[in-house]
Amino acid sequence: MTGLSVTSFIAIDHVQLALPAGGEQQARAFYEGLLGMTEVPKPTELAKRGGCWFESGGVQLHLGVESDFRPARKAHPALRCRDYISLVRRLRDSGIEVVEPHDIPGVSRCHVHDPFGNRLELISG
Repeated sequence: MTGLSVTSFIAIDHVQLALPAGGEQQARAFYEGLLGMTEVPKPTELAKRGGCWFESGGVQLHLGVESDFRPARKAHPALRCRDYISLVRRLRDSGIEVVEPHDIPGVSRCHVHDPFGNRLELISG
C-alpha cells in the first residue's frame, strides 16, 4: 500500500463522550471535582450546543449533548493516571463504584462510570 506514512496518525486529539441535555453541572462535579480535570472553554459557536470540554496533561475529553442520549457502557476511554491509588481512593470515598478486574497481570486498573453511565477505564501510570 502506498501513502501510509503520509496518513499515519500521531496522537488522539480528544475523545468525545455524550451527556444528556442539562448535564453540564453534573459533568463539572465529576470531571473537575472528582477526576481533577480542568474545564476548557468551548469555541463560541460550539458552546451554543451545550456540553463541556475537560483536559488534564495531554488528555482532552469532550462531552457533547445528545438528544437521544444513551451511555457508552462498553466503549470507553482508558486514562493513564499519575496517582492512581489516590484517585481511586477519592472516587470510592465519594461513593463512586470502582471495579478493579485484576485480569491483566502487572497492571493496576479499574472501571468507573460518570454520572451519566459512561464507562471510563483508569490505569496506573
